[in-house]
This record gives sequence, structure tokens and C-alpha cells, in this order.
Amino acid sequence: MKAVAIAEVSLRRFFRDRSNIFSVFLFPVILVLLLGSMQGGASNPRLGFNAETPDDLSAGLLDGLEAVDGFVVIEYDTEAATIRAVERGEIEAGLIVPAGFASALQAGGDTELRYVSRAKDGLQGIDTAIRSVVARQSTLLRTARFAEQQGAGSFENALAMAAEAQISLPPVEVVATSSGEPFALAGLGQFDIWSQTTLVLFIFLTTLQGAAALVQSRRYGVTRRMISTPTSVRTVLFGEGLSRLAIALVQGIVVFVGTWLIFGVDWGNPLLALLVLAMFAIVSSGAAMLLGAVASNDQQAGSLGTMFGLGLAALGGAMFPLAALEFLSTTVWRVAHITPHAWALEAFEELVGYNGGFAEIAGFLAILAGYAVVFFALGTWRLRAVLTR
Repeated sequence: MKAVAIAEVSLRRFFRDRSNIFSVFLFPVILVLLLGSMQGGASNPRLGFNAETPDDLSAGLLDGLEAVDGFVVIEYDTEAATIRAVERGEIEAGLIVPAGFASALQAGGDTELRYVSRAKDGLQGIDTAIRSVVARQSTLLRTARFAEQQGAGSFENALAMAAEAQISLPPVEVVATSSGEPFALAGLGQFDIWSQTTLVLFIFLTTLQGAAALVQSRRYGVTRRMISTPTSVRTVLFGEGLSRLAIALVQGIVVFVGTWLIFGVDWGNPLLALLVLAMFAIVSSGAAMLLGAVASNDQQAGSLGTMFGLGLAALGGAMFPLAALEFLSTTVWRVAHITPHAWALEAFEELVGYNGGFAEIAGFLAILAGYAVVFFALGTWRLRAVLTR
């Protein structure tokens, strides 16, 4: 088939430049890693714990902290090691239990816990958890001391009785309900959002930059020589578009599989996500063919490809989460839907954020198909006009 032969030649010419392998396949995954790492995602903060003289009460305090969800407790042998870990950023905060902690409390005295942390936002959860665990143990100790004063036996026996009573008490049940429509980005991991935007950004940008190959074929007379044979303009354009589509699909699948395996990114229904990816790749190929038919030289095609690739990505929500745009400005969110990027991202949002199926994304796929038809139709018309004038 002639179109396949044309596509094969274009692919060979594209991959002859080794730098394309890095920019097409490796750089998008690296970018997801960098953006996700900067965001920090939902990783749990770390709390250092040091008891100068370990005892039953300090062990109970440690057990209470470890039972709290939302952060990781790391034990240190000395106070100095705990403070050093906080200073170096190895942990976000540290709790130091002084020597003689249990003996001071059993004697009815007071003791002071030392809490150290870096000046950093997002530690309120650790502070609250520590206060809650300490308050729980304080309540237990006051109960035991009161029982001892009332003749219930030694402090140790009273403490054991209070602990058993505390366990037997029914817990307070907290029921949380949500009202309104849930936020699509809520609950997503640190790499999930950037994987979607990076996928859309690079498929369109890389494919659009490939329009320079079609311009080179025209300038070198390759396209005219092909048309002088029994080969139609439509076949030439289809072959060039097929090569761009192959690159877009392979790049998209590399990002899709790479982020899924390496970062555990959730893509929702994988088959439907690949369907959205394929449809957007077709749209990108059509846009590249239109640009290749309009540009007068390959330098212009490369410059316009970069400009439109980055510009439309920024406008369409591929550089800033599309779902967040709706909260910032409804007008900007509506304008973003001029681009095919916004419709592709909405389809991914429906699959990942709302566990949507084919029925929920069918409308988005139809709109993307409309973009593809328009781009390919305009590209065919323009290329025919350029070659026959």
C-alpha cells in the first residue's frame, strides 16, 4: 500500500535524528517525575521519636502515635540524632521523651515533652495527632491517680484497670458526608494529574513539530514526483499523516505504560483511556498535516509547531490542571474548550475522577473526531491547492 510506504520513509527520516528518541519517549516520563516530585502528592510526613530511658509509658506513647494514620513514626536512639534528622530534612518533626518520664508521672509529678520541627507548612496534622495521643495518655494517668487515691490499690494496678476500662469503652463514631459534586482531582496521587497533562501536551507538540517533514518533502520536490505517478494527493497526505500518527501513538503508549508501571498512575479504565489517547493522536496528526500544508518552509513549520503546540496546551489546560481552571475562572474554562486538549483532558478526568465508562466519554470522543475530520479536510484541500498552482 502506497500510504504505508510513504509513512515508512517518513518514520525513517524522523528517527534518523537520535535526539528525537529522547524528546519523544524519555523526556515526557522524566517531566512527569519532576512535576510530581515538586508537588509532593499525598506522601506521609515523618515524625521522629526518641525516649531517653524507654519505659512502659513511653512505649505506650509510641504505640499511640504509630496507630495514627497520616504520618510515619521513626525511632531514634538519641535526642541529638532526632534533632539532626529534623535539621537535615530527613523527618518533618521530632518528639523527645525526657529521662525519668514514667517515674515522674507515677510519683504524681509533671514532665515536659520536647517537640522540634522545621518552619514548614502542612505540619498541623502532626501537631494535632501528637496532642491527641498525649491527651489520651494524660487522661489515663489522671484516672489511675484518682483511683489510687480512692483506695483502688497501687498506681500500677490502678493504671492497668484504667487501661482496661478505656479499651472497653465504645469508641466515638464520626460519620462524614459530602455535599455537592466531588472535585475531580480530589484523591489523585502526586503523579496522576501531571501524567494526563504531559501526555496531551507532548502528543500534540511532538506531532505538530513533525509538520516540517511534510514541508521538506514539498520543497525537495518529493511530493510532486509522487503525485506525478498514479498517487493522489489524498494518499500522500494519508501516508504522511500515518507516520505522524504512528509516532504519536507510540509516544502516548510509552507515557501511558511508563507512568502506570513506574509511578502507579491511575488511568481509570485502561482500554477507554487508550481509546481517548488514540483519538487525540489522530487529531494531532490532522493538525500537523494542516500545518505542513500551510507553512512555506520547514523552519517556519518548526517555529509555528512549537508556538501552537505550547500555546494551545497552555490555553487548553495541559500546563495547569483543567479542573482547577473552572474554580479560578469560568470564562477561562470555557475558552479552554476551543482547543482539543480540553476535551481530551475532560475525557481522562471522567475516567479517572468519576470512574466513567464509554457512555460518559462518548461525547468527548465525538468532539475529538470532529476536530480530526476538520483538520484532515483542510489539510487535504490546502495541499492540493499548493501542489496544483
